[in-house]
Amino acid sequence: MSKKDEKNQRMEDLISLCKRRGFIFQGSEIYGGLAGTWDYGHFGLALKNNIKSLWWKKFVTDREDMYGIDADILMNQKVWQATGHAENFSDPLIECKKCKKRFRADKIPDVKKCPDCGGEMGEPKQFNMMFKTHVGAIEDASSVSYLRPETAQGMFVNYKNVIDAYHPKLPFGMAQIGKAFRNEISPGDFTFRSREFEQMEIEYLIKPDSWKEVFEHFRKEMFDWTNLIGLKKEHVYEHEISDEDRAFYSKRTIDFEFDFPFGREELYGLAYRTDYDLKRHSDFSGIELNYLDEETKERFIPHCIEPSFGLDRSVLAVLSDAYTEDNLGGEKRIFMKFSPNVAPVKIAVFPLLKNKPQLVEKAKEVYKNLKKEFGAVMFDDNGNIGKRYRRQDEIGTPYCVTVDFETIEKDNMVTVRDRDTGTQDRIKIEDLFAFFKKALQ
Repeated sequence: MSKKDEKNQRMEDLISLCKRRGFIFQGSEIYGGLAGTWDYGHFGLALKNNIKSLWWKKFVTDREDMYGIDADILMNQKVWQATGHAENFSDPLIECKKCKKRFRADKIPDVKKCPDCGGEMGEPKQFNMMFKTHVGAIEDASSVSYLRPETAQGMFVNYKNVIDAYHPKLPFGMAQIGKAFRNEISPGDFTFRSREFEQMEIEYLIKPDSWKEVFEHFRKEMFDWTNLIGLKKEHVYEHEISDEDRAFYSKRTIDFEFDFPFGREELYGLAYRTDYDLKRHSDFSGIELNYLDEETKERFIPHCIEPSFGLDRSVLAVLSDAYTEDNLGGEKRIFMKFSPNVAPVKIAVFPLLKNKPQLVEKAKEVYKNLKKEFGAVMFDDNGNIGKRYRRQDEIGTPYCVTVDFETIEKDNMVTVRDRDTGTQDRIKIEDLFAFFKKALQ
């Protein structure tokens, strides 16, 4: 099997596991699906929420210079006119004259030949990717709005509210986790390029002369973040965007790329946006969006450093790096090697046999006590012990705890199995809290 075929097979195996174990489902599947849409199941949602919580803790609650924002998805259309999105937020669309399929012109090897049927391609046209809608009962030009294509502008238009409400001193940041929407011409690669997705973003406002220092600070923080969620260091790369490819308003941009099974692609971005956004909103709204330095009495529009994280891409990267195959005990095994930080289930508790009331009762007791302390704990008595281990391995549960007859009749000890190695240790029930507090760090 070629390396390309191996990568394709790995991606297919990952997608199959995500459906089988309830991580991610195709959107509207019973109706044939809707391209570029995905639904998160119970374990996928838990994984996603764990990543969100870690991000918010690291970049907001553990700092003293961040203010949370949760802006609406729908905004006044003038916001997108001010930023240029209404006119220029587009990708080159090209259509095959023969099969009528449409593609992004910059994503196919030959713009003259259809990659599917070999037919002749038409001329590229610019296609605006924003979802257009109308607000209110009358559909006219004044009621036009858009599903936001990014979360950044919700923070920029709230800059004055943050200044007036909290009186922060520079530097400070506004942080938001929220949905964004892009009418992608050719969504694909599982959840990597979809039409509805979530972003975790910061707009960090600074004095212009400090941008290099702040940029370097967040560059390091973003690398630390990839380690925190368990991404392999050798799969994360830094790509400096050239002057020709960089957005016109940015003075420096770095993409953090990741080795997905389908290739190396952008995971996160770090940009120095200067004062472009606030200046544009100030000019278009007629509202002064400057900052008064109380020490120098100088008024100026702050500049902005933007660390941008794709939440769905984070989930996909974590899933990709966690997917592992080995031969435990001579049998092929698939397991998700999640960092305990993000694992949807951290501990699973079993009775050895589900038809023995005394075992079930004791296992339920252990389960309830652990759940109070660690939260993401699961009780599982479905199938034999071997099937439970395999199921928990595929969910990515770091540890399984089994209550057996010796627990009740002899030593008050349980068997704790390690997901990664398959090793099993006997531990006293009263020592479980201390063991897991250390093991799950």
